[in-house]
Amino acid sequence: MHIPDGFLSTSVWATMSAATVPSVAYMVRRAQREVEEARVPLLGVMGAFVFAAQMINFPVGIGTTGHLIGSAVLAYTLGPAAASVVMTAILAVQALVFQDGGLLALGANVFNMAVAGVLAAYLPYHYWGAGRWRKAAIFSGAALSVLTGALLALAQLRFSGVAMPGAVVWVSLGLFTVNALLEGGITLAVMQSLEALNPGWLRKPAASGRTAMGVLLTAAVLLAGAGVLFAASDPDGLEKLAENLGIASHARTLLETPLGDYEMQYLSSGWLRKATAGLAGLALIYGACVVFGKLIARRRSA
Repeated sequence: MHIPDGFLSTSVWATMSAATVPSVAYMVRRAQREVEEARVPLLGVMGAFVFAAQMINFPVGIGTTGHLIGSAVLAYTLGPAAASVVMTAILAVQALVFQDGGLLALGANVFNMAVAGVLAAYLPYHYWGAGRWRKAAIFSGAALSVLTGALLALAQLRFSGVAMPGAVVWVSLGLFTVNALLEGGITLAVMQSLEALNPGWLRKPAASGRTAMGVLLTAAVLLAGAGVLFAASDPDGLEKLAENLGIASHARTLLETPLGDYEMQYLSSGWLRKATAGLAGLALIYGACVVFGKLIARRRSA
């Protein structure tokens, strides 16, 4: 779902950046009113968990893979404003450190997943998440977040002048739908597991959530350190679409880093290269989210 540089026209990525900056700024202001000091560690843990989960690709059909986006998990656990801030931090680190998603396309990626994706996930949960439709709201919100991001990415490519044959678009939409359904199922399982560990922990920011946060952090470390061994290697939905549209060769990297493509380039072992990069990413994401959380909480107190 991460759009690389070279796919979007200058007018499209510039427009998306111009729309994203005030949108994220608004979310930051909202988060300042909502994030309490006691919940700051939760931002770091959730950011680390979603980052690790995004590293694990799973098959969705026709030689294509998908992975958890995590917009819904963040929205349900943190609220939409804090979720948007955390997802923005994840996407920024992925682009700057791991060369996953373009630097010029960062505004589009943030808007698709951290703004529109988070809001699309949260709306069903907000309106129907407290009653008998709770499970359906969690599932549908997660699925809707993926479809929203996918449709926005397709629209941005189309506005960039990329020719899109109908057959290719329909196949891609089918694959994105499978990914969305899997996102819904995984998100529902995660939410039910968290609530079983600590009933009501999302509404109590203090010590009641320590067990759940410990499990999430442990899961993040296992996913980043060992889960990469089992991740599918086929291209994801957007990469497969680019191949079918003949624009895959247009992708370019503006910044080379030692952790590009989620591998520590200086190590010889394939697993160690990926595991080291993943664990380094966890530390970076956790640190960035905690720092942002502390700044937000202090402004709220002031």
